[in-house]
Amino acid sequence: MKLPRRNRDEYFTMIKISHSIPIAFLSAVLALTSCTQEKIVEEPVADPGPDYSRQLPPGASALRLITDPSRLPDLAGAYRNRDVFLLESIDQSIKWFNAPSSRQFFPFEGITHAQAKASVHRFGELLQSAASEQEFVAEIRNTFDIYESVGYNNEGVVLFTGYYAPIFRASRYRTSEFTHPLYKRPDDLVTDPVTGEPQGRRTSSGSIVPYATRRQIEESGMFEGRELVWVEDALSAFIIHVNGSAKLQMEDGTDMHIGYAGKTDHPFTGLGRTMLDEGILTPNELSLNAIRRVYSQQPDMVQEMMYRNNNYVFFTEYDGDAWPAGSLGVRVTTESSLATDKRIYPRGGVVLADTRAVTYTEQQRPFLRFMLDQDTGGAINAPGRADIFMGIGPGAEILAGGQYAEGRLYYLILKSEHVDEPAGAVAQR
Repeated sequence: MKLPRRNRDEYFTMIKISHSIPIAFLSAVLALTSCTQEKIVEEPVADPGPDYSRQLPPGASALRLITDPSRLPDLAGAYRNRDVFLLESIDQSIKWFNAPSSRQFFPFEGITHAQAKASVHRFGELLQSAASEQEFVAEIRNTFDIYESVGYNNEGVVLFTGYYAPIFRASRYRTSEFTHPLYKRPDDLVTDPVTGEPQGRRTSSGSIVPYATRRQIEESGMFEGRELVWVEDALSAFIIHVNGSAKLQMEDGTDMHIGYAGKTDHPFTGLGRTMLDEGILTPNELSLNAIRRVYSQQPDMVQEMMYRNNNYVFFTEYDGDAWPAGSLGVRVTTESSLATDKRIYPRGGVVLADTRAVTYTEQQRPFLRFMLDQDTGGAINAPGRADIFMGIGPGAEILAGGQYAEGRLYYLILKSEHVDEPAGAVAQR
């Protein structure tokens, strides 16, 4: 079953920003007037820092062809960092390109469906056939055009955050232990048939109006009878909304996999950002564990903060063989799948991410990897934003929560003269 897209805010706003660029404050200025000697104190002014969500100007492209060889990424380094998971991710993209539904998203800024598909196939072949690092790099430079993201500032700077696939306990029925529902998609929710973007609620007269807010939905019980599953608490439900999918360990011992089925048309507001704004946590304290700790101590206060996020997500059950699935409907792969804004970046293709990541001890490490662009997210909505899939479960949660670093993003597109419609997937050796 194809899942059209996930709704998940970046981990910065939801969970952790301990590696963020610190917000700088101007020093208070104390001045004496020559006439009255009155002390005038200027209020501290917050520097908002980089606007990674800055939108493209009308008609602009998020990609810029590299013509200066000095601006090319470190292809050799990324080749040395390859692993078997990259081939698995390539096969997932080819699986998507083989589906007729993928054709609706092309041509994309002059890139044809055949060219995009051939780019992935040819790249996979080179990974396995190149006799040396030097041969691989030479072939890439000869047969591929390499584009760089313009980034948030038109100078190529992209913020890389992380996400993961959570595992929660749940029940198909409400019990004293499982008290908070996740709902099925309502019939009156209207989304764009191609992009999946939410448009609102269709009324009985046929007009489309804004959907109810999170508070209105939960306090009114308007979806009673449309519960898909019940989880332990409101925070667990909120986290699943943020990630857009989850593996659920049911109380009867079975597993259930749920994924995104739609969202309302309201903007997303991150819980972590709200806690920072309210002074509940500091940037150095902010993590999912810290949020859970605050929730256990003051659940009503945190519930009110969650209500500030007017956006609401609906879910469906799907086959676990494809879990965790990204917005392309194919399985995402640890540190080989990337989420970007699919309005401005082409789907399914080979990318190179050059940034830094964290270890389990929160130390910085270089992250230079070829990846596949296979996902998107509710707040991944600008050229300066990208989200790395860090894996499944608690360990991946640690890595995703600590991922917040600037870097550069590149796309590899096979030159048109080398396009030869391929068939099948990359056979993994």
